[in-house]
Amino acid sequence: MAIVGAPNAGKSTLVNALVGQKVAIVSPKAQTTRVRLMGIAIEGETQIMLVDTPGIFEPGRRLDRAMVAAAWGGTQDADVIALIVDGKGGLGPKVEKIVEGLKDRPERKFLILNKVDIADKAKLLVHAEKLHALAPFDETFFVSAATGDGIPELKAELAKAMPEGVWHFPEDQVSDATDRTTAAEITREQLYLQLHDELPYAATVETEKYQEREDGSVEIHQQILVERPSQRAIILGKGGQRIREIGSRARAELGQLLGEPVHLYLHVKVKPGWDEDRSVYRDMGLDWVD
Repeated sequence: MAIVGAPNAGKSTLVNALVGQKVAIVSPKAQTTRVRLMGIAIEGETQIMLVDTPGIFEPGRRLDRAMVAAAWGGTQDADVIALIVDGKGGLGPKVEKIVEGLKDRPERKFLILNKVDIADKAKLLVHAEKLHALAPFDETFFVSAATGDGIPELKAELAKAMPEGVWHFPEDQVSDATDRTTAAEITREQLYLQLHDELPYAATVETEKYQEREDGSVEIHQQILVERPSQRAIILGKGGQRIREIGSRARAELGQLLGEPVHLYLHVKVKPGWDEDRSVYRDMGLDWVD
């Protein structure tokens, strides 16, 4: 199943809730997700492959275009396409444009109204009616990915919608992301969580070295790319305090996810125009889009 929606609708939070543990990074900042990621959920004897996609919006720079292309690319070969809508934020041009792109698709389409715990209940029904008038959705669900409301019912229906076949992944695998990719994403999440609006989208993280030591721990070296010296100063913080805090929190979470001690080394590099570098796109798993 592919999950699509506007930025900040709650796609990654929903994937995590359905899988039952964190597989995708989450922050209050829109457009946190940059690449396709597959979460793997299990319901009874059914394995559900959930494709988390970047938010779909009107792209400007090349990175935006690559993210939107990755989002639509994530719907290819999906048995079900689920449109998730922020129930509190409601509809708008972004959502309507996505619906326009979905309405003639042959796949089964689910409509998921998210954030019902903080949304106006009467408006939720109005949103659902308007969206059904725009596209033929097969099922509609009202959920809160953050609190878990409606998630068991959604997961049960998704399992019923999956075609019969062999499991594609081992039972204990929860994502298709490599450990190197996961490590880079966890550090990028900390950049967003700790720096908020100080460093909008001007940074990316590359895992340069990922090595298991003989004592069972993992040594990770990462490079944080920024466009200007002033951005490097923001990440470092006074006396290096901010970069130490970013590293500390990322290290702790990685240790919990990997189940082994982590030695994390961060380096901040100024690289003007990093978002126009083909090699960076390759490392992120994004296609180069003209």
